[in-house]
Amino acid sequence: MGRKNNKNAKHTKKGKRKDSQKDAYKGRLEITRSGMGFVIVEGMETDVLVRPPDFNTALHGDTVRIQVKPNRDGKRMQGEVVEVLERKQLEFIGKLEMNKGFAFFVADSKNRMPDIYIPEKSFNNAQEGDRVVVRITEWEQGTGKRPVGEVVTILKAEDANDMAMKEILLENGFPLEFPEEAMEEAARINEDITDAEISKRRDFRTTLTFTIDPVDAKDFDDALSIRVLKNGNYEIGVHIADVSHYVEEGTALDEASYVKATSVYLPDRVNPMLPEHISNVLCSLRPHEDKLTFSAVFEMTPKGAVKKYWLGKTVIHSDHRFTYEEVQEIIENQEGHLLDEILLLNNIAQRLRKKRFDAGAINFSSQEVRFKLDETGKPIGVVVKESKEAHQLIEEFMLLANRYVAQHISEIEYNKKPLPFPYRVHDLPSEEKLLPFMAFARKFGHKFDMSSPEKIAASFNQMLEDAHGKPEQHVLEQLGIRTMAKAIYTTDNIGHYGLGFENYCHFTSPIRRYPDVLVHRVLYRVLNDNINPDKKMEAKCKHCSERERAAMEAERAANKYKQVEYMRNFLGEEFEGVVSGVSAFGFWVETVEHKCEGMVSITTLADYDDFRLVDTDYALVGMRSGRKFRMGDKVRIKVVAANLEKRQLDYEWVLSTTEPADNDVVEEAPKKTKTKRKKKKNADEEL
Repeated sequence: MGRKNNKNAKHTKKGKRKDSQKDAYKGRLEITRSGMGFVIVEGMETDVLVRPPDFNTALHGDTVRIQVKPNRDGKRMQGEVVEVLERKQLEFIGKLEMNKGFAFFVADSKNRMPDIYIPEKSFNNAQEGDRVVVRITEWEQGTGKRPVGEVVTILKAEDANDMAMKEILLENGFPLEFPEEAMEEAARINEDITDAEISKRRDFRTTLTFTIDPVDAKDFDDALSIRVLKNGNYEIGVHIADVSHYVEEGTALDEASYVKATSVYLPDRVNPMLPEHISNVLCSLRPHEDKLTFSAVFEMTPKGAVKKYWLGKTVIHSDHRFTYEEVQEIIENQEGHLLDEILLLNNIAQRLRKKRFDAGAINFSSQEVRFKLDETGKPIGVVVKESKEAHQLIEEFMLLANRYVAQHISEIEYNKKPLPFPYRVHDLPSEEKLLPFMAFARKFGHKFDMSSPEKIAASFNQMLEDAHGKPEQHVLEQLGIRTMAKAIYTTDNIGHYGLGFENYCHFTSPIRRYPDVLVHRVLYRVLNDNINPDKKMEAKCKHCSERERAAMEAERAANKYKQVEYMRNFLGEEFEGVVSGVSAFGFWVETVEHKCEGMVSITTLADYDDFRLVDTDYALVGMRSGRKFRMGDKVRIKVVAANLEKRQLDYEWVLSTTEPADNDVVEEAPKKTKTKRKKKKNADEEL
């Protein structure tokens, strides 16, 4: 984890490393609004208190090494930062305060941090009071000096949305621009595909090949090829952009992509893992162009059984670019371009899908909500996208390739030990989360068999099937997902419980995920009998998992911003909604029409009843009336506040005129004043 987020940021005086001492620990620093710091150390029951004078250049979110101070009075353990191991963030949004020959940058950060010294040569045309993005370039540890920085971007005051999206990216540790050295390397990449390079690869340029992607996609990671074999079977190729051919290990370009580790998809923009020319042109599998790829090629029967597989470097020439909508129309209407091939692949994909669920994969349905934006980025509507057969066609062949690559590597040993490899794993659900969920599901008549992991998965699938179309479907799906562990990258191959695979990895999206690049490199070395184990692979896996979580947080925050921005148009209006979460301080409601979530504070319910949280029922319950607000319940709400700065929506519950009132519940909701609420904790989402 010892990589720095920016090679230009010099840290000339490192604290002394004390790895050998028992009181030295590594952890993540969290700085509160009061300015006090706490270091979270994995495996330690309590956090370590760090006072501001002992931060030693560490900022909120940094991974640090701390030295614990002697604890003589039995109070909370205290420590000091002796080394900053990894920066979460080096770029910040704020304002400039000019002086003669220099300026100070004051960050907008919610967490306290020192002002940044900006020398005149680093103003980059910024002026007094400008809102700017500043990057820290130097900060000497142990000297007490301020950090030194440079202006990266001048922000336009009139574009609040642009500033908000950039701030979300920065606060989650994603740089807005690539380092100059990385961009220079990208510009020097030779784009020509030579005959010598083609001779090293399997040539698929005369085999029917096409891509299927979202309508607005530009970075086409994957393509499918198909041809009929003489024995009646099919050769189906899963061809993936050969990013590792262009992004060489150890370069500045590689370092920059590792720091990000993932592309981040916000409502109005993409913060790409790789420079745009590489993502959208050089490596994108665009139609009617020769492209270098890394492929998994399968000989399959018409029933979807894999008879043989081959892994290796290839060259392709995509014949056509489909959108998901076009392919779905072909499947539904049974007519269109490449009809036979589309229907054949879809038939095999559906067989693979059924076999996967029969073998224990959990069938949680997925729904994607996106905003329609106008030319200025303002939300003007909501689009709900469901997973249809066209999406499942691509999904199943990507899962197939990922599984066979992981299976191939899992059989390789080096010095009688498993080869370090970034597996994508998913653990069993914890009993702590599963037992209360089972008790809740039992109230709707759903029973769980806990005798084995396979039986638990089968019980989940039976529950989802039985609940389909019933009022409780949404709440059971939501809560079921929350019982699941989070999928992560690790060298410890424990399998993927949610997918029902013993071996699994990410191979199919190297343009937007760094773990896929790592997979390509290890696989290429294995195929060429040049095994060179990466001793830092587990640390790289942890970094990629952390960056993935940060990207999810950024995407969630940006979507919340758009929800608030959109719902400002409806202040004072009433809508039907569904209770999407409950806590001791209120409940959350997602509007049916807009899919926008807001909070109904318990303080606004005080005139109706004394409501208390009942954990086992996932509900707020009135102590006098017995009225319940339970996850999945339909309610009517009024939009009372929409705070863009806090990215917060406040609703009030409205007693329907058609709803019979309980004895202790008033007929009409009195007008309430605006109240503050606590922030909802994020639920686990990804299997």
